[in-house]
Amino acid sequence: KSILTNFYNFLLKQKKVNSQKAILRSFKKYLQYLKRDKEVSQNYLYLVTVVIKKFFEFSEIDVTDEIKAPKRTKSLPKSLNEQEVYDLIHAKDDDYDPEKSNPQNISRLRNKLILTLLYSTGLRVSQLTKLKITAIDEEERTRRVRGKGEKDRIVIFDDATLNLIHEYLEKRNMDSEYLFLSQEGNTLSSRYIQMMIKDYAKDAKKKKKVTPHVMRHS
Repeated sequence: KSILTNFYNFLLKQKKVNSQKAILRSFKKYLQYLKRDKEVSQNYLYLVTVVIKKFFEFSEIDVTDEIKAPKRTKSLPKSLNEQEVYDLIHAKDDDYDPEKSNPQNISRLRNKLILTLLYSTGLRVSQLTKLKITAIDEEERTRRVRGKGEKDRIVIFDDATLNLIHEYLEKRNMDSEYLFLSQEGNTLSSRYIQMMIKDYAKDAKKKKKVTPHVMRHS
């Protein structure tokens, strides 16, 4: 029921959903929205596709031939060991020059900080992208984040992470309430962080599939 309700609420926000072709187009948009914005699993996408496809069949909406259920995924590794995490975080250290403040150098420093926080605090990507500088308590080495159910929780970080934060903010030289910014000064997308982790895992020669979910549970 909740799957159909969520899809219905999504449809209400779409324009001109007045034909079977428009419904199909909106459904494909909905799958992209779940995958990129909501960061749902491949198995959940499979479940959503099956349920809504059955609903279309029941309602005699003739678009089911155009809908293919995504493949289910095998269980992901629940975590990385300490050495694997270290290799991932430091994968691009050789390319980083602490004396330079060019955009590429700042991005490497920012990404290292992102990986460090995912590992050390267990933050979700959606929480990380919205993390505000004012939420950081330097004296207590803590930060306040908004969790599920709109409840705040406190996460702890160490001195090394605080030093990374200081170095990044000093080099970034942009005025924003948010900690992590793109080279253009915009907040980062969840999709960017997912792709960045994939790139770092490739450089670190990790055979495991590394995702933000795996990082935060390591």
